[in-house]
Amino acid sequence: MKKTFFLFITLLVLPVSAFGQRQKLQNQPYADHKVFHLGFMVGMHTQDLLLTQSGHVNENGEVWFSEIPSYSPGFSVGIISDLYLNNFMNLRAIPTLHLGSKDFVFKEQTSGEEFKTGVKNNYITLPLQVKLTAGRINNYRPYLITGAYGSIELGSRKNQPVLLKPYNYGIEIGVGCDFYLPYFKLCPELKFCFGLNEMLEKDRSDLVDRELMKYPLSLSKATQRMIVLSFNFE
Repeated sequence: MKKTFFLFITLLVLPVSAFGQRQKLQNQPYADHKVFHLGFMVGMHTQDLLLTQSGHVNENGEVWFSEIPSYSPGFSVGIISDLYLNNFMNLRAIPTLHLGSKDFVFKEQTSGEEFKTGVKNNYITLPLQVKLTAGRINNYRPYLITGAYGSIELGSRKNQPVLLKPYNYGIEIGVGCDFYLPYFKLCPELKFCFGLNEMLEKDRSDLVDRELMKYPLSLSKATQRMIVLSFNFE
């Protein structure tokens, strides 16, 4: 009987306690009901390429392969525009500038000879996202994002061993959480971007040193990938 009574009291107290937790004083209780609002984001990213080797054999009988062995962190900054659709869905456009680079290592199959080169890529992207949010609990609210983006490169450098096309498009998915502070929302967000466009520039008439042609010829395809860790201020 005592055990039954204790269980009953426990079952009674837990919902009341949970209700009390949910009734904790909230910062900016009406922030999510604005039809339209602006913000900005800053963060860092890593650029990567999914490389497909061609197996090309040059006139010297060499076969070169390439990879991007490590990630170089880059800087990202953007402007957030958010349109309220309903309590759990928002439409967002976030023009963003990504400043970064990629480091290639080419290796000859037989001799093991290596050649290293870097490519600086600075992109302006325009993602169009749908933000799917969970219910708000006190002063935080987790969310998912999904969408598509288009990008253009600023000032690509020619006469390099690897040259990428200036235009790209793809899809992106991510997770984040809104933290409601007294004067604004702080939203850490992790996003994965998957390019769908073939990025490798095949026409290399810009190469002055024709000896370098063996490096782009060793590749048949390259598609862009990127990971972005950002902090949104809204």
